[in-house]
Amino acid sequence: MGYYDQNDENQNKRKKSNTSYFLAGLGGAIIGALLILLVFPGSGLLSNESTTEKSTGSKSTNQSQQNLTVDVTSAVTNAVDKASDAVVGITNIQKTNFWGQGGNAKNSSAEAGTGSGVVYKKDGGKAYIVTNNHVIEGANELEVTLSDGTKLPAELQGSDPWTDLAVVVVKGDKIKTIAEFGKSGKLKPGEPVIAIGNPLGLQFSGSVTQGIISGLERTIEVDINEDGQVDWNAEVIQTDAAINPGNSGGALVNMSGQVIGINSMKIAESAVEGIGLSIPIDSVIPIINDIEEFGEVKRAFLGVNLASVEEISQYHQQNTLKLPRKVTAGVAITGVQSNSPASKAGLKEFDVIVGMDNETIHDVVELRKYLYIDKKIGDKVKIIYYRDGKKETTEVTLSSSEI
Repeated sequence: MGYYDQNDENQNKRKKSNTSYFLAGLGGAIIGALLILLVFPGSGLLSNESTTEKSTGSKSTNQSQQNLTVDVTSAVTNAVDKASDAVVGITNIQKTNFWGQGGNAKNSSAEAGTGSGVVYKKDGGKAYIVTNNHVIEGANELEVTLSDGTKLPAELQGSDPWTDLAVVVVKGDKIKTIAEFGKSGKLKPGEPVIAIGNPLGLQFSGSVTQGIISGLERTIEVDINEDGQVDWNAEVIQTDAAINPGNSGGALVNMSGQVIGINSMKIAESAVEGIGLSIPIDSVIPIINDIEEFGEVKRAFLGVNLASVEEISQYHQQNTLKLPRKVTAGVAITGVQSNSPASKAGLKEFDVIVGMDNETIHDVVELRKYLYIDKKIGDKVKIIYYRDGKKETTEVTLSSSEI
């Protein structure tokens, strides 16, 4: 008689039930896969072709690849777009003398240097370009190269060595872009700026460098006649935007695309880097207005030759100028032009000017800056001076140099 185990029977039933569930699930999966293949024939399931494509990456890569573009438009690119075409190249052409065969002299012309300029005005069929005086100095001919490579003959309207500025004129029919002037008086240290010009010649025309305003109202000593003596103190903007030879006369531009300076000088020493200098546009405007109208800058004229007292030996300070020992600064008059304002006011050779109106005058540079910047033609100026050791005063009515 066999022993009947109820647990074994229950286990057998559960095994049959699990097997049924498994077979049902497997069948469902197969049916689902077949449906996917029917609905999505390109899915590539169980396809050797799709496997090859995935391994090589040919078809699937082409399907997923997209043409992406990056919008690089920024304040910098907008400023460059606005101002760059107004910046031109200027070639200084001078006559040369080459010795040919047989000892015959042949006169010719050659490029003496290149610089940059900024087109700022069109009027009466002409376009006006501001640049540096040292860019055009000594030129027999001038040639302007536009941003598209077009070359135009140019004429010098006038120049001013004191501020290192000049105006060049070309026919205006080829000129499409005029620079917009900003306000250099509103600049702040740390403000971003862009320098545009032609460093190292026209092969790098339209070069753009970016930096910041490193300093405002910087004073740089200038020797106009290259005699080793300081003739003028130029007030300039300092920037760390790269300014190289050839950038002279180019534009210093703010983020609105406005010209706020004319690049002029660069300290070029092995130990100095990142110091570029630019003439503030607020100082440029009255100079180029005068050059446009008169061909030169009209300044108040005193009519004297001058020397700073500090450059005169102690012996001549005491014996020639006869200055009191307490007077160690001032400007000695070394000559007076006839019929000049100084002559009419009674000033003489060996007088020593120590004050003008309420301003103390220490040297020639201070006297010139007071006359050229603070005074106008026709103004009256009180001159405080020493003669034979005594302090005296006189009044001068300033005129132009033509009188």
